[in-house]
Amino acid sequence: MEKNVQNQLVVDQLRKAGCVYAEEEAELLIAAASSSEELAAMVNRRVAGEPLEYVVGWAEFYGMRMKVEPRVFVPRRRSEFLVRLAVAQISEGAVVVDLCCGSGAIGAAIASVVPGINLYAVDIDPAAVRCARLNVSGIGGTAYEGDLFAPLPPDLIGRVNLIVVNAPYVPTEAIATMPAEARLYEALTALDGGADGLDIQRRIAADAGRWLAPGGCLLIETSARQAERSAQLFDHNGLVAQVARDEEYDATVVTALKL
Repeated sequence: MEKNVQNQLVVDQLRKAGCVYAEEEAELLIAAASSSEELAAMVNRRVAGEPLEYVVGWAEFYGMRMKVEPRVFVPRRRSEFLVRLAVAQISEGAVVVDLCCGSGAIGAAIASVVPGINLYAVDIDPAAVRCARLNVSGIGGTAYEGDLFAPLPPDLIGRVNLIVVNAPYVPTEAIATMPAEARLYEALTALDGGADGLDIQRRIAADAGRWLAPGGCLLIETSARQAERSAQLFDHNGLVAQVARDEEYDATVVTALKL
């Protein structure tokens, strides 16, 4: 089939299904498909509502292509604000932990800007860890499967310069109001933060100080509505917390410092 005709057919299918960026998505699908049969299957998946990132096998984040597979949390653009704050905190040789790492996108992005860091990524979801290993191994990072700090090497206790976290923070009842692409396709464990959205943050706050080196810092993404309560969690556990907000990214991050 002539390329322009093929492209227009795909655009038409995507537009009919309600894809706002049909032209851009068509180009990505066509580039990713190795045959017309594969393209047709990929278009059908997208038309059925599956996130584009799962269909093509990667998500764009911080100018990089991060490997993702179905059910793995798709990195959001707002998390680039967390990356920017993290990069300002560290230098070459720093020990960095990407906790609740999902695909490992945040840690990988930091390592792309600050080479020579010692990066450890952790997630409880085996599929996420598979993706994280692909995304961080090429830059010297290591990904671990397990619950929060538990799988990390114990010799890191008291030596971590930076912990970056995008833990689930959506209140359980609010899951039903999320966009269908997240609510129906991403793993619930990557979204649900408990009744008030802060269950995982409480557990992290209780243990983070033990892992941080003196002068070390934790950066955790949260919502504008939850930010003050998030900061209080870390203050109450011996860290000095403050809230950072970026309107362009619609992003809120709590910074918690170990003095």
